[in-house]
Amino acid sequence: MNLPASSGDGFLRTDQLVKRFDGVAAVDDVSLSIHKGEIFALLGSSGCGKSTLLRMLAGFETPTSGKVLLDGVDIASFPPYERPINMMFQSYALFPHLNIWDNIAFGLKREGMPKAQIQARVEEMLELVQLAPFAKRKPHQLSGGQQQRVALARSLAKKPQLLLLDEPLGALDKKLRERTQFELVNILESVGVTCVMVTHDQEEAMAMASRIAVMSHGRVLQVGTPKEIYEHPNCRFVADFIGNVNLMEGELTLDEADRCEVTTEHGVVTIGHGISGTQGMPVAVAVRPEKIHISRTRPEVDENLFTGKVREIAYFGSYNTFIVEMIGSSSAGRGRTIKIMETNTTRQETSTSGAITWDDPVFFWWDDAAPVVLTQ
Repeated sequence: MNLPASSGDGFLRTDQLVKRFDGVAAVDDVSLSIHKGEIFALLGSSGCGKSTLLRMLAGFETPTSGKVLLDGVDIASFPPYERPINMMFQSYALFPHLNIWDNIAFGLKREGMPKAQIQARVEEMLELVQLAPFAKRKPHQLSGGQQQRVALARSLAKKPQLLLLDEPLGALDKKLRERTQFELVNILESVGVTCVMVTHDQEEAMAMASRIAVMSHGRVLQVGTPKEIYEHPNCRFVADFIGNVNLMEGELTLDEADRCEVTTEHGVVTIGHGISGTQGMPVAVAVRPEKIHISRTRPEVDENLFTGKVREIAYFGSYNTFIVEMIGSSSAGRGRTIKIMETNTTRQETSTSGAITWDDPVFFWWDDAAPVVLTQ
């Protein structure tokens, strides 16, 4: 997915946007800049403020303070019907008594568009979402994925400048959701509409969005492309929220231009770059499970090499997951565990893990480019 080029300020901007309910900030000082034609995701757990932010963009909530600028115009005080914006809800909100054609045409008729133009626009939308053969069916006669495409066609029929999606695939089962993600992206990109979507599903955000804003407690913690968010999280929350991660607490004991070291209770972790920190400062090291190697035999490496005992194994078809208890924990009972994921590239047992099984002593290690040092 290509990121649209930015020309100065974003097409959609929020400037220090705040929304308080009974004195509590649901959205707290959020400033975002979204490019024209971009698919932008607001990602976070329930109650993080993402839906409230979307409702302020739509005009269903009035900001306590701050601005919402669309193409340079502050629309924060505009009612929803005066905004060139359409919103598609998770429930799709289709009219059950109307057929698909009339569902798509409904908003156009309300606007008083001439019949010939309505006919052309609805036919165009049906072709766009590949539902022309189903035009005379009622919503209950369609699958969940087809209903979702009808709702999208209705939202795009009025050619909004901005499309808002509230958990757009939340009502679909996992397999259909995965297939529909790509269909939805292709449709949105073919139309070229600017889109802001809300989701709590990190995989959905990673698959569909050009950029992602990770939110927690009403604030935006990090904005970036899916790769930037995953590979270079800027804090513990983002690292832990996006994907799987192993976090090891320690202190910075060496910091040079091309190398730093973090001392943890299990040993020293070497990172192949400096962080311009202060020696002795508390930090965390984040390592993704798929970047860790595992073997019953000692590898020919010295840095970032640890030992442990296998406590759990799970087979997921395309990969195995190992839960390894690290040796040398100072805590009572069982020690700290590390999650390791290994891709299954063949049907035979030829991986570096060999026939590893429960309670096996193992070595595990990672390259110095794998860890990320987090200072907050």
